[in-house]
Amino acid sequence: MFTLFTTIVSFLTAGVPKVLDFFQDKGDKKHELEMAHLQLTRELELQKAGFVQQAKIEEIKLDEIQTQTASAEQQALYTHDIEIGKGASQWAANLRGSVRPIVTYIFLLLMVVIEIGSFVYATNTGVPFATAIDKLWDQDMKTILASILAFWFGARSFAKK
Repeated sequence: MFTLFTTIVSFLTAGVPKVLDFFQDKGDKKHELEMAHLQLTRELELQKAGFVQQAKIEEIKLDEIQTQTASAEQQALYTHDIEIGKGASQWAANLRGSVRPIVTYIFLLLMVVIEIGSFVYATNTGVPFATAIDKLWDQDMKTILASILAFWFGARSFAKK
């Protein structure tokens, strides 16, 4: 009887987070609906007053200022980088420029060595090939590799735009 009781209680308590999520979601949706209504009311009032075009002009000016600021910051960084490199030997300049790639190479080499070593250990202990691959090349490893590739090659696609 106690086993049946604990089973039922466990089953019911497993659903408590879903019930709480339901009420939270209901409250969130109500709040979002109220906010959308307030925003629509405000936009209609501004439109009546003729402020819509002025708001768009101000938004364009803000975008222009942000673009100019980002450009000036990038130029200042380039100037600072050039100033630091003046007077340094070519060897020091090359070493300074290769720190991040070297750290990346070391990390990837470490990752490959660990993966190969783990695979060899798994196959020597009788773990099936499919199981070993699933355990070694899991979602975490894919995420790490994707992050590294995105870091090095992802910025190039944004720079071209």
